[in-house]
Formats: sequence, C-alpha cells, structure tokens
Amino acid sequence: MTETATLDGYGSLIEPATLKIQRLLPGTAERVWAYLTDSDLRCRWLAAGEMPAAVGGAFALTWRNDELTDPPGERPEGFGAEHRIESRILEFEPPRRLAFTFGGAGEVSFELEPRGEKVLLTVIHRRLPDRPTSLKVGAGWHAHLDILAARLSGSEPEPFWDRWSALKPEYERRIPG
Repeated sequence: MTETATLDGYGSLIEPATLKIQRLLPGTAERVWAYLTDSDLRCRWLAAGEMPAAVGGAFALTWRNDELTDPPGERPEGFGAEHRIESRILEFEPPRRLAFTFGGAGEVSFELEPRGEKVLLTVIHRRLPDRPTSLKVGAGWHAHLDILAARLSGSEPEPFWDRWSALKPEYERRIPG
C-alpha cells in the first residue's frame, strides 16, 4: 500500500471541534507554499487576498467559488457568489508552517513536510463553532484541496460546487451531531 492510499482524504476530527486533513501533493514545499501565500495562486484554488508575511498582520480572504472551475457546477441554495472573512496571521515560517484566524470560524494551520518529490500538506482547522459550520468547512476544505492537487499536477479539477455537494453527505456521516 502506498503512502497516498493510507492517507484519509476526508480527514478526521482529532478533537470535537478540530478537523485535520492531510494530502500528499506533487512538487516542492516552496511551490506549495506559494499556492498558500500568493494571492494570484491562492485564488485559483481557495480565496484571493494579499497576505502579509509577518505574524500579527491582518488581511481579508475573498472566496469566489464560481470562478475556481469552468464550469463551476451548481451553487447550493444559501451560498452567495462571494464570501469574505477577516483574518490575522498567527504563524508564518516559510516554507513549512502557516497559521491564521478564520473569521469567526476558528483558526487554520498548514504544515508542509517534504516527502521525496512530493509534499505532505497537513491542514488543521481548530475551534469550529458548531456542527453546521463543521459540515460546510469539512466539505469545503476537501473540495478546495482537490482543486489545489489538480492545479499542482496540471490537470483539470472537477466543477467545484458539484464536488462540494457530493462531499457534504460524507461529512454529515463523519461529523457527530
């Protein structure tokens, strides 16, 4: 069994309000770091927003999920075309560790660990405020990381909203109510 096969793509709750997802991604830690921190690259898989390269720096992330894939898929009811959160850098250690606040939905950290010609990315989202947020965030991280993996490998990702909608039932099953 390969290391990729042993990673749980859905992630797991490592504490009641903490989601951990790991992905083995192609490329160097520096390349993946650029996709985490450079707004022009990050907006291709997650959200736009100029990020300061210093602990304590404030910034905003703006999601436009309809622009992540072509076609975007069908946006679920209740989601707008744009979503914005205010954030603050908690850790900034290029190219291995990044952490920031996630608006009113906790904190997110990214850890990069080189593994030969690949990089193990560990995403931990802490202090998720409630189950509905955990369900949206879990399916969201999964779908966004699928797009990141596709971008890094040079392949075309699945339509974002279709992927998110397909993942949400699995997170409903995995996240206790």
